[in-house]
Amino acid sequence: MKPAYIETHRQGLLREKAETARKALSKCCLCPRKCGVDRLKNDAKGVCQTGASAVVASYHPHFGEEGPLVGRNGSGTIFFTHCNLNCCFCQNFDISHGGAGRKASSAELAAMMIELQHTGCHNINFVSPSHVVPQILSALEIAVEKGLEIPLIYNTGGYDRVNTLKLLEGVIDIYMPDFKFWRSDTALMTCQAPDYPDVCCAALKEMHSQVGDLVVDDRGIARQGLLVRHLVMPQNLAGTREIMHFIATNISRQTYVNIMGQYRPCGRADEIDGLNRRISLLEFRQAVRDAGEAGLTRLD
Repeated sequence: MKPAYIETHRQGLLREKAETARKALSKCCLCPRKCGVDRLKNDAKGVCQTGASAVVASYHPHFGEEGPLVGRNGSGTIFFTHCNLNCCFCQNFDISHGGAGRKASSAELAAMMIELQHTGCHNINFVSPSHVVPQILSALEIAVEKGLEIPLIYNTGGYDRVNTLKLLEGVIDIYMPDFKFWRSDTALMTCQAPDYPDVCCAALKEMHSQVGDLVVDDRGIARQGLLVRHLVMPQNLAGTREIMHFIATNISRQTYVNIMGQYRPCGRADEIDGLNRRISLLEFRQAVRDAGEAGLTRLD
């Protein structure tokens, strides 16, 4: 199974997608924030604090991702600086809020992809890509010409506009969104995005319509499909039961879901009542039961 972007590039559509996405930067509406700033002027920055160039915090083979992504040689992660969601409890607070990283040109991004492929990584894993889709598409055109041929992962917080995701059809092989919150009040408190639940539901439907359920090869390595992450939060602030029910009934019971139990207070988590502690074993076990009762069986 060849990555989707190879055929898209052969048809000349990749450049067209990159140009369309870049035009959106002049009055940015790439993500649901719709800041409307002219990001082509580097001094004009919206919520994501990113101008015309992507900012990269780090890139390297990553062995802490889900098994089908890591395999033997790791997932080739590129961590983008800043974020369009900015959760107050982010475990990468220095990157998402602090701005740790350096600007990278399209050529430099492409070189990172090629280097990760040469090290044997099974995929290219774009972490927090929602605000840099134009930059990714521009870099990808260069990378394909240099021989890139491994799957692309869109590793996102789930706060993505459907219109932007449609530009990625035929480009992204594996979508890996978080589904963070079912409750609007939690999304408002933690990231000033009360529309997050509705946005994420629509985004997951679009992603699944493009790539379907997760497909792995005979080595157990993911090649295409949807993988959903859900971070269990104290006092069920995330609304786990409702999220699992939505995935099972509106996406697919064959959805690969990673129920994550590693929540810990980070960043400004202590500003929110209930977020100043880790989750309990009972809370995690209940989340797993919620998934099972919803009919989900492909649990990481």
